[in-house]
Amino acid sequence: MELNIGQQFSTTREVTDELVRKFADVSSDHNPIHLDEEFAKTTRFGRRIAHGMLSGAFISAVLGNEFKGLKIVYLSQTMKFTAPVYLGDTVTATATITNIRGERGIVTLETNCTNQNGELLVKGEAAVMVMP
Repeated sequence: MELNIGQQFSTTREVTDELVRKFADVSSDHNPIHLDEEFAKTTRFGRRIAHGMLSGAFISAVLGNEFKGLKIVYLSQTMKFTAPVYLGDTVTATATITNIRGERGIVTLETNCTNQNGELLVKGEAAVMVMP
């Protein structure tokens, strides 16, 4: 697969109660804002929100699964959480190639997550090494 600046990869997932609870178990992050509806109602969000790092996992899935035929190693990831992810949201994670250092096999990507309304939820940058 040939990589080019501007090339985009994406994946879409619905954020369900089951997914949030599984992520809580895997991450051991059992913050009640993610799991307890009654507690979440008392917060500024008014209802449960997904773990921020669940969006990070969606970005990781794009890089791990959408670079078809390539083996990559994650080198870095920055993330700024710009809006909450609510249960029931459909999140699209998109990675856009912004730089390719061919001699080193390093690819830099702009990474974003948006919801079903096009609202930006997470923005960041990733770097991966493409292995032969």
